[in-house]
Amino acid sequence: MKKHLFPIILLLLGNTINAQQDIFALAGKDSPRIEFSDFRAMNADGTSGQSIFGVSSEAKIISQSRKASVVEDKTSYNHAQSMTLAALAYDSSGDNLVYMPMFSSNIYVLNQKTKEITLVENTVARVTSCDINSHITRMTTGYDRNIYAINNSGTQFLQISKKNNQYVVNDLGIIKDDAANGKNSFTSIESGFGGDMIADAENNFYVFATSGNVFKVSTKELIAKFIGKISGLTENYSVNGAAVNSKGKVVIASAKGASMYELSLENLEAKQLSGESNLHIYDLASKYFVNDRTSSANVFANLDVYPTKVDEHFIYLNVNDKTLKGNIKLNIFDISGKAVLAQKLSIKDGNLNQQIYLKNLVAGSYIVNITDDSGKALLNKKILVTK
Repeated sequence: MKKHLFPIILLLLGNTINAQQDIFALAGKDSPRIEFSDFRAMNADGTSGQSIFGVSSEAKIISQSRKASVVEDKTSYNHAQSMTLAALAYDSSGDNLVYMPMFSSNIYVLNQKTKEITLVENTVARVTSCDINSHITRMTTGYDRNIYAINNSGTQFLQISKKNNQYVVNDLGIIKDDAANGKNSFTSIESGFGGDMIADAENNFYVFATSGNVFKVSTKELIAKFIGKISGLTENYSVNGAAVNSKGKVVIASAKGASMYELSLENLEAKQLSGESNLHIYDLASKYFVNDRTSSANVFANLDVYPTKVDEHFIYLNVNDKTLKGNIKLNIFDISGKAVLAQKLSIKDGNLNQQIYLKNLVAGSYIVNITDDSGKALLNKKILVTK
């Protein structure tokens, strides 16, 4: 009986893996104003997945500083289910969603499993409801696993880190315009305010303004450089959310009731996803990074494995190369050279997007080796499993 049960268990496990969602959304209602609805998972095609926590959900709020439950004033802007939520990041250290109300300096951490919310009070973020310049509208996880947030005008660049299991907030300084930005100013309402941000594997940040302008922010120099404007969007599309998906592409979303789009930073050409066409999304978050392709010896430019830092037991193999056909073999070796995982995969029409379950690999460094049927090496890449 057991030998029949084993493949059934594998099949069920495979279905669970395929159903995993990569991106989280802070969604709103169909309303002319900002009106929070829920936090939800999003599918790769731009359709809504599971609702995680909503405006009417029962919320247990724990103050980090007081280490006790608190009751918040829901007639104010300073509460965990405020209608003006517009900044979201994913904290992989605890499978938490970190967010801020637009008109508040409060930081909240939602535990997806327990639904308990931690209130992080801070005096570092200077936010007032009447000052649009001060509103925190962009937030993401950096490659160093800290959370980063930027207000509309760039006068506060916040780092939210974890020390001794407590969230600590630091102001990294003022972000200024690159001298070459000209009319595409990072600090102008028309060209630079609102939107969202993502990170790359060098811990640089890319801010996607509501206007569709994209700026690269250097953390060392605190300079925002205009790199271009997104093309291919529908007229008057408002860019309000941005996140990196499992393929390493950027996904953007709008609060105005529209579809999600996918694009590459290389050309900023947006392609509409096939999912829902009336989404109201104020912010997006994920655990992935742009250009997360270090330590790779890659024969084919359109064959890759990511992420290189694995905080869950999954990696992704992406192939988009018409010259590759038939079967390929994926092997994973530990640092001693011992094979710890082997899997055969089939490429159809030069395309493959496969999630690989790493089973019970312990934390440490590994080499992912991919070969064709003849044994020719197609890719060797180092990954780091962190838990």
